[in-house]
Amino acid sequence: MERRKAKDSDLDFSVLGTGCWSFGGGEYWGEQRQKDVNEMVHASVDLGINYFDTAEVYNDGRSESSLGEAIQGIPRDKILIGTKISPSNCYPYTLIKHCHASLKRLRTDYVDIYMLHWPTHAHSLRHFTRDPKIIENPPVIGEVLETLKALQQAGKIRRIGLSNFGTRLMEDLPDLSSVVVNQLPYNLFCRAGEYDALPFCEQSGIAVISYMSLLQGLLGDIYPSIQDIPALQRRTRHFNAKNSAESRHGEHGVEDEINEALEGIRKICKETGLSMPALAIKWILLNPAITCSLVGSRNVRHLELNVRSAEGILSQQIKEELDRITLSIKDKLGNHLDYYENPVNDRTLGGQRIL
Repeated sequence: MERRKAKDSDLDFSVLGTGCWSFGGGEYWGEQRQKDVNEMVHASVDLGINYFDTAEVYNDGRSESSLGEAIQGIPRDKILIGTKISPSNCYPYTLIKHCHASLKRLRTDYVDIYMLHWPTHAHSLRHFTRDPKIIENPPVIGEVLETLKALQQAGKIRRIGLSNFGTRLMEDLPDLSSVVVNQLPYNLFCRAGEYDALPFCEQSGIAVISYMSLLQGLLGDIYPSIQDIPALQRRTRHFNAKNSAESRHGEHGVEDEINEALEGIRKICKETGLSMPALAIKWILLNPAITCSLVGSRNVRHLELNVRSAEGILSQQIKEELDRITLSIKDKLGNHLDYYENPVNDRTLGGQRIL
């Protein structure tokens, strides 16, 4: 599998990475058998995937524990592990304690990338804690970076990363040079990064790990209609908030545009013989700003389908047609990387008011 290097670092990513959110099982993705996880992780390495992405918040730490069990027997230098710390846990002492807890669950002496999961402003923190003391006195980003550097010097983490940081927040960092990775949503229906975040990362030498490659199944072509998508997966701005009690953005969504785009994509699938996931993943990997694209696999069969989807390169003609088909969605959703909040409350832009 193709590898892409994070600039000015020794991190060499497979273009596909394994997203581990489902590992350990939980409300969001349902049950996940450890036997399938073990087999899938080892098969990932055999198929050329070297990056595994998790977070302390995924399934209350069970994702990290599950991944930690699955990597046993794999030479540590054959894989890259990235995990993320919640912004509410970023006061210096707490951050260090939580990093050690993640290492213990992962059964490793170090992680290759330790990322701040979301920005540390008050509105972002409300999604991780109800403690008013934390919300009203957010961790200072400069102190967060200094603590991460201390962990790096101690050998607990190799590289420092961010997740869900828009351009303005990156520009405001006291030391951008210490950051080598930013994790951002990117797929055919989530193209906000093209406005400025992806170009900024590329110009700044920051690797981008993209997530939601198949928009939680919508671009996997597994649902007959939008109404068949589980409510938890219909929380984003793509869908009418009135039809999902789990949504908090309060908008009408772009369901008509999505249905029209899906019709056009299925037409290309028929003409090319490629599956929708194959088109979606190949399209992402054509963007030079993307270093690694995360895909979720529940078992080896799903994994093999995802890996096959990354094989080969789309023609420029098909790429441009996919751009055109999905442009109305990009235009209507605008330059907002937070697909769970309305534009006023976009957490990737900085501290916003809540409507």
